[in-house]
Amino acid sequence: MSLHILGPGFSTFVRSVRLYCEEKSLDYTYGLEIDGHTIALRSPEHLALHPFGKIPVLLHGERRIFETTAICRYLDEAFPQSSLQPLDLARKVEVDQWSATLALYVDDRLIRRYLLLLVSPMQSSRPVDREALAASEPLVIQTLELLERQLGNCAFFCGADYSMADAILTPMLDYLQRLPDSSVWLERKPGLHDYLRRMRLRPSGGKVLDEPGSGLRKGG
Repeated sequence: MSLHILGPGFSTFVRSVRLYCEEKSLDYTYGLEIDGHTIALRSPEHLALHPFGKIPVLLHGERRIFETTAICRYLDEAFPQSSLQPLDLARKVEVDQWSATLALYVDDRLIRRYLLLLVSPMQSSRPVDREALAASEPLVIQTLELLERQLGNCAFFCGADYSMADAILTPMLDYLQRLPDSSVWLERKPGLHDYLRRMRLRPSGGKVLDEPGSGLRKGG
């Protein structure tokens, strides 16, 4: 059964699932096209795959799995020979709780409330809401400080081994570092800065974390 990740390539969460597949050495395809037919976002066809019209959705044969953390757990169960899940219960819980935190709260602060004010997926250039941007910046800085403390001196976000927490966090930091408005904050966080460099140097990062394409357009 083939693996297809439904969603546009610029999506941070699509990139997260791609990173996870790359780390597991799985073959996959991605994009909004299924069997030669383009699925429009939030169309009836999309809603049939995800009840809230979100991305990504993993299609594996007749199965459809949505939500990034559930997709990563599924991939580990479906392909146990390359599982990235910790065997130790305490470590597994740490990865699970941080992965959920990153996908919910960190994504909300760094991407929904900040990055998407500066860049516009699939839209032409639009004015930046400077008032909303100024209001969101303290939360971004606070969140990066929190992430820096959690990372500490570890090689990966939740310890000594790569996990889905790394797959979820890396695309967010990658986009922030590419924007002049926020790259300076990462420069001031040596732990996160070096972490992102290491993630980009991994084979998975080299394949997935390419320069954002035309799907991300800077606001004016």
